[in-house]
Amino acid sequence: MKGFFYPRSATGRSSLIPPPPWHYSGDLLTIEYRTDPKNVAALLPAPLTPADEDPGAVALIWADWQSCGDSKEELLDPIRAQYKEAFVVVRCKFDGRTYSRCVYIWVDKDFALLRGIHQGYPKKLGSIHMTRPHPFGPAPRLAAGAVFGATLAAADRRIADAVITLRGEVEKNGFVNGHPMAHHRWLPAIDGKGDAHVELIESTGAKFEGGKPWIADVESFRLYDVPTEELAGLEVKEIIGGYYRQIGVTWNGGRSLVPSP
Repeated sequence: MKGFFYPRSATGRSSLIPPPPWHYSGDLLTIEYRTDPKNVAALLPAPLTPADEDPGAVALIWADWQSCGDSKEELLDPIRAQYKEAFVVVRCKFDGRTYSRCVYIWVDKDFALLRGIHQGYPKKLGSIHMTRPHPFGPAPRLAAGAVFGATLAAADRRIADAVITLRGEVEKNGFVNGHPMAHHRWLPAIDGKGDAHVELIESTGAKFEGGKPWIADVESFRLYDVPTEELAGLEVKEIIGGYYRQIGVTWNGGRSLVPSP
């Protein structure tokens, strides 16, 4: 049977995603803030522990992507290439090293969800929207004073929204999502008795390029308490900052930190 992931078939043509490397071009809108460190610690399974510095720091990142495999054929069949996501990142420590970790994430396409299962991202389906920049009005340009909004919903419920105003170019677009990722790959046992596969893995970009980040004033930022989500449990104590950046990145696998027993 051929195909990188489900569904496998005699030809492999039906497989939802091609094998890595996977390439991404996208716009990122980031809000960094601080919550009570105990809220972050509650989301870190062993053997991960909270980061030594600023353990309550959180980043909520909206992203508007075009993605493809090495053949780039998806770019000419855009429904297979374009998707949006919103993901929540914290920091943690393992074996004396600081990592970033995605604790919640929503995407709006099935192929992005399946890629996340392979990478250890806890992806769910959601509805994500962002203001898109454009050099001609009425859309905002990438310039000081430009205002951008972003929304996140799932199961017909608003989970988060934000509005930022660009202020000027900076060297970095925050620090929370600035480390290799430490994720768990879990597969529950078919008999319901524990997990058949439990693996802690590390992954990072194999290639990166990006425009200058823009720092932004956060005009509004809200998390909503809804019955099917727990993002509001990472309640906002203090805003660190807002950012906007356009990037390109390649992902080409990772390595096992703690193999499945």
